[in-house]
Amino acid sequence: MDSLISPAYAQAAGAPAGAGYGQILILVVFVAIFYFMLIRPQQKRQKELQAMLSKLANGDEVVTSGGILGRITDVGESFVTLEVADGVRIRVQRAQISQLMPKGTLKGA
Repeated sequence: MDSLISPAYAQAAGAPAGAGYGQILILVVFVAIFYFMLIRPQQKRQKELQAMLSKLANGDEVVTSGGILGRITDVGESFVTLEVADGVRIRVQRAQISQLMPKGTLKGA
């Protein structure tokens, strides 16, 4: 009968109970760093850009995302008309305006 019963051996001890908390803490720290270094500044820049686009007016000097410098002559809901040279006007989407320049920038260009 002894051959039918297998001997019981002591099993290795399990992992300590506190080991999982360290890994979770590291993960939480990485998520917090990721949020404060990447996501939050991007949201702030996006908010500032939307505020700038909503305040565009005739006479403002702007740069488009394509690098075109011009003076706003007409502001529509979706499009803006820019005068890029004397008598040369182009229409661009309002969302393509990337930067508002100080007054007088266009004269120096």
